[in-house]
Amino acid sequence: MNIIRKIIKLNKISRSSKDLAPFSSHGFQYHYSSNARPSKLPDGPDLKQFILGSLSQTNINIDENEHIPYLNETNYGLNRKVYIDVYGCQMNVNDTEIVWSILESSGYVKTNKIQEADVILLMTCAIRENAESKVWNKLNHLKHMKTNRPCYKKKPTLKLGILGCMAERLKHQLIEKEQSIDIVAGPDSYKDLPRLLAVSENNQTAVNVMLSQDETYADVIPVRINKDSISAFVSIMRGCDNMCTYCIVPFTRGRERSRPISSILQEVEYLSRQGVKEVTLLGQNVNSYRDVSMGIGDREETKLASGFKTVYKLKKGGLRFAELLKKVAEINPQMRVRFTSPHPKDFPDEVLEVLISKPNVCLNLHLPAQSGSTSVLERMRRGYSREAYLKLVEHVKAKLPGVTLSSDFICGFCGETDEEFAETLSLMEIVQYNIAYLFAYSMREKTTAHRRYIDDIPPDIKKARLIEMAKVYRKFADKQNSQFVGKEQTILIEGLSKRSNEYLAGKNDGNIKVIIPSGSIPSAYNSGIEKTIEVGDYISVKVTEANSQVLKGIPLYHTALPS
Repeated sequence: MNIIRKIIKLNKISRSSKDLAPFSSHGFQYHYSSNARPSKLPDGPDLKQFILGSLSQTNINIDENEHIPYLNETNYGLNRKVYIDVYGCQMNVNDTEIVWSILESSGYVKTNKIQEADVILLMTCAIRENAESKVWNKLNHLKHMKTNRPCYKKKPTLKLGILGCMAERLKHQLIEKEQSIDIVAGPDSYKDLPRLLAVSENNQTAVNVMLSQDETYADVIPVRINKDSISAFVSIMRGCDNMCTYCIVPFTRGRERSRPISSILQEVEYLSRQGVKEVTLLGQNVNSYRDVSMGIGDREETKLASGFKTVYKLKKGGLRFAELLKKVAEINPQMRVRFTSPHPKDFPDEVLEVLISKPNVCLNLHLPAQSGSTSVLERMRRGYSREAYLKLVEHVKAKLPGVTLSSDFICGFCGETDEEFAETLSLMEIVQYNIAYLFAYSMREKTTAHRRYIDDIPPDIKKARLIEMAKVYRKFADKQNSQFVGKEQTILIEGLSKRSNEYLAGKNDGNIKVIIPSGSIPSAYNSGIEKTIEVGDYISVKVTEANSQVLKGIPLYHTALPS
């Protein structure tokens, strides 16, 4: 009997249903709960050497050449090619960059061609049923790819993995229904991916979906998916404590925890040196950021916008979002700073003051309303009324003249009457958003709404209400954007227009897309020297046309952000 092999088998996960029960009841075993793992000594013994050394003191026969993937810690990847398909929000894009960093350091190689891949990973979203349906359809296609893999000589077995929110939410269904899946990894277990992939070499399904209370990946430098992009995303916190009744996020990404400010600033400084011109700070509830890692910051309770409340006791201490936002903006005054996705409750005046004092922090705020009806907001457990939300909007517009606003809305939530829906439409008419993200309600298991309410609005009614919301939004977005016509806007060039290589696309401070013709223009205001417009340039543009989605204009001259 080989004792090493026996020890290994204690950690393996069987595909059989009898093994799944104790596996789930005791929690998934593959889990690093600590944010700071001990660094490996460069010349010290690894786990395999430790076990072999211990067994050498016994009478047990040892085969030192036996290949055991659990104990090979040096190079899991062996230059195997990995393809990642990303679904969902910008947090998933950022998580993908974290995954790339972890896999690259373990000897895996990125490929953009799925046919070349030895490992295919799907970074999934569970926020709505439609997002999950796309993944299930993709898995059906990938099963055939995996089945046909043996036809290719000298190719290792194709490995399929599910990452992200859907992995955590549907772990049992994924293991039982999709026998072709080799890896299931939740949002807090990406550091474990190299080992999980090594486990799967023995045709075992490797799973780690444990949620952590402290994992922020602060010690991982993301590998950017598009290294030529002049924009980048920086995750500053993970999880959410708001517990809105419709939302699955607290159950798939866990409780709120914030990255230490030092690691965030280091990442932004690195991106600035790489030529990045715009960073977006990311979090499920980004403006509730609260760094308590070093005992820094004030000891006061978290300040909320007037008229807003939380379902939890207000937190004390830590360095807050306003201070972080200020420090990020000061790294490079010529680098734009944005943030998403916030909660309206976390917009005290301290945050608004930073937008006033720092010209490179963009005057565009995302204020997700979700509904315009106080009664629906109460069922959603949003922590504010229609009146409190409108008061915040009025205050923001008064403090920040020229600010553009965006929002999220859900129609067809449990019990929503025609009168309640009409209140949502009237709120959209009052605020007049530049950008809005509109959705029909999709009930999610585990949420409070799933336990407490009935999804009683018929699909055809939801669809009709979604169409009506879109009409109202476009009407007033067109009106708002038309106010830019005839004015000069500073835009950051992001790349070619999708419709023509003769045009360039960028965004203004308000996050509105602007299309301009390519070519050469003065290198500065009143300059006689011509300079070609390139990606990453700030250009002063006179807006000539506008609709609800985009602005068009004439490039005037190269410029810079105000100091």
